[in-house]
Amino acid sequence: MRGKFNKVVLAYSGGLDTSVIVPWLKENYGCEVITYTADVGQGPDELVGLEAKSKASGASKAYVQDLREEFLKEYAFPTMQAGAIYERLYLLGTSFARPVIAKYMVKVAEQEHADAVAHGCTGKGNDQVRFELSVKALNPYLATIAPWREWELRSREDELAYADAHNVPVAVTEKSIYSRDRNLWHLSHEGGVLEDPWIEPDEEMFLLTVSPQKAPDEPQYITLDFERGFPVAIDGAKVGPVELVSQLNALGGKHGIGRVDMVENRLVGMKSRGVYETPGGTILYAAHQGMEQICLDRETLHCKEGLALRYAELVYYGQWFTPLREALDAFVSKTQRRVTGTVRVKLFKGSCTVVGRKSPYSLYRDDFATFGQDVVYDQRDAAGFINLFGLPLKVKALVDRRNRTMGIAEDFELVQRD
Repeated sequence: MRGKFNKVVLAYSGGLDTSVIVPWLKENYGCEVITYTADVGQGPDELVGLEAKSKASGASKAYVQDLREEFLKEYAFPTMQAGAIYERLYLLGTSFARPVIAKYMVKVAEQEHADAVAHGCTGKGNDQVRFELSVKALNPYLATIAPWREWELRSREDELAYADAHNVPVAVTEKSIYSRDRNLWHLSHEGGVLEDPWIEPDEEMFLLTVSPQKAPDEPQYITLDFERGFPVAIDGAKVGPVELVSQLNALGGKHGIGRVDMVENRLVGMKSRGVYETPGGTILYAAHQGMEQICLDRETLHCKEGLALRYAELVYYGQWFTPLREALDAFVSKTQRRVTGTVRVKLFKGSCTVVGRKSPYSLYRDDFATFGQDVVYDQRDAAGFINLFGLPLKVKALVDRRNRTMGIAEDFELVQRD
């Protein structure tokens, strides 16, 4: 016996790992096990029959909760509004799913008077950090059990043998060579042949998007309406967040949009190769950026672009429930007050291009920007502006010329010799 807990709430997917964890927790910690499953859009195939399967594995209770709308409104959309992209490519679909799952797992633990939570994350990944930091932030009195960091099971065969010995019902199916995570925002692929960064992914691996080469030969144009930075309508038809992202996933997938193949820097120190499919999210990021281009002034937009990098790191590192993320959200929310209007995008052969944008708050003025004659901009004023803006450069150049004339070196280096 490794310890003693009264009740443990397990983040449960119904796969082999978490099915085996149920009896393992009971055997090693002498506890009652309650499973918690969040529906964040992973699809009905992963949710059907979970409650019965959980109890057949030895759990006393099984919670299954639909969090799709909150997942989008409170996590995915704010991250998009921030413009947060990890290492220029990753739209953070797995990263911001973990805190919303942890939030409600903690709520169930408190409701059930549990003294610990557990998860099935491995000791090499980012998700263990995301889950456990969230738990610490939401209820520091809860212990966290991570069986993959403790048990002796090291292979699928070990787990199947353990399941058989403990009468755990496990459907024996052909295991995918890939490790996948799916929600309403994206689908990720890792492992298998992807562990060699030189090998191109097989086309059969992709599940949400067609190959751009096989996408329709004619482009498709759609419009997206935004209100205060939130997407609210497609082609003029208002829909809720879940339906909106579902429709965009179908449209983007049809045109081969949203594929990313990258080698990223994991928080735990190693590099890993991941392939992501984010069709709807890619369209939303592009459209939202198009909206901000005409609604935000230069200084605010540039400041926001710098903070987006920090926001992406916070989300990727599992630091969602932190004062800094909340403070950045306050800033982003303020910037979104006038991000209202319509964006037209062109979907074609793997690309999503903004081709039109309009807003009642647009700062774009054609009478200012025109190359023709106008009455609001005297081009002669530009000369004085350039003189002042370039003054530091002019002063440096004058000093350099004087020093060269006097034989004074431009760069001084202090070299310490033994």
